Amino acid sequence: MIDSKIITIERFLLDTQPDYARGELTGILYDLALAAKIIAAQTRRAGLLGILGFADNINIQGEEQHKLDVFADDVIIRLTQRSGRLCALVSEEREDRITIPPQYKKGSYILVFDPLDGSSNIDTNISIGTIFGIYRTLDESKRGCLEDCLQPGKNLVAAGYMLYGTSTMMVYSAGKGVHGFTLDPSWGEFILSHENIRFPDTPAYFSFNHAITNRLSPSLTAYINWLRNLQSPILTHRYVGSMVADFHRNLIHGGVFGYPSSPTKPNGKIRLLYEAAPLAYLAEQAGGHGSDGQQSLLEIVPTDIHQRVPVFIGNRFLVEKAQVFVSSEE
Repeated sequence: MIDSKIITIERFLLDTQPDYARGELTGILYDLALAAKIIAAQTRRAGLLGILGFADNINIQGEEQHKLDVFADDVIIRLTQRSGRLCALVSEEREDRITIPPQYKKGSYILVFDPLDGSSNIDTNISIGTIFGIYRTLDESKRGCLEDCLQPGKNLVAAGYMLYGTSTMMVYSAGKGVHGFTLDPSWGEFILSHENIRFPDTPAYFSFNHAITNRLSPSLTAYINWLRNLQSPILTHRYVGSMVADFHRNLIHGGVFGYPSSPTKPNGKIRLLYEAAPLAYLAEQAGGHGSDGQQSLLEIVPTDIHQRVPVFIGNRFLVEKAQVFVSSEE
């Protein structure tokens, strides 16, 4: 017997789709769920399949690509590019936007994504993930121009991430709360496991790369010391180095993730379009906030598809406190 309370991601997507919807957005999300299953399967078997390690390529970020980076990027593009639902894609791994071949129908949406966040952790079997955001095209008559891709996060119609860890999860929002689904390996299906996720009122963690704290400005150092010495609530430092994993833990247990600017990275490390903005969108939907230290991440209009930005994201009062410290520099 199947429990009548079990809700698959397909059922959830269809049940929450507005009556007026044409199904394109639902289809994109379901395509991404399928991509997550394929990537998760390869991730679990990576060592056996010989796809750990580097792929002998350098991506547009100047970073050495891992074989799983290339695999995940290829899977997502193959499953979505020719579906008739998108008019362009942007990937962390590609220098330029990805267009829809002229022989295929184009859709109404733009997909931006980081195919494998935290890829430096791949060979050590630490949690990694995929981040995505979905925008509606600005001009339905065109086949996805650069302006379609350079939209602020406030224009997102959906965003989410997949987490490949002890279990595989897909967490997303389409503007009506944040919902999490866990992959049941025996069924091969994502099952609703976390409905309407909200940041807890009492946060538990702060997540910063302490290896760079000695290179931060005095105000940022003061903010991290404030987090460390906070007595109510008392916060514990936890940092994985995969933004998805750090964000997910803080979303479930409460906290703040930060990767601020530094002398060696004056614009920060995190990419605005396909990392910071989608997670900030999820944070807002869950009662939290995302900021570059001065303004909402959702308000920033990208000028380049690979633009970097300082990031503070999590419980609203912890992020707003970061803004207070950063503003004291001026």
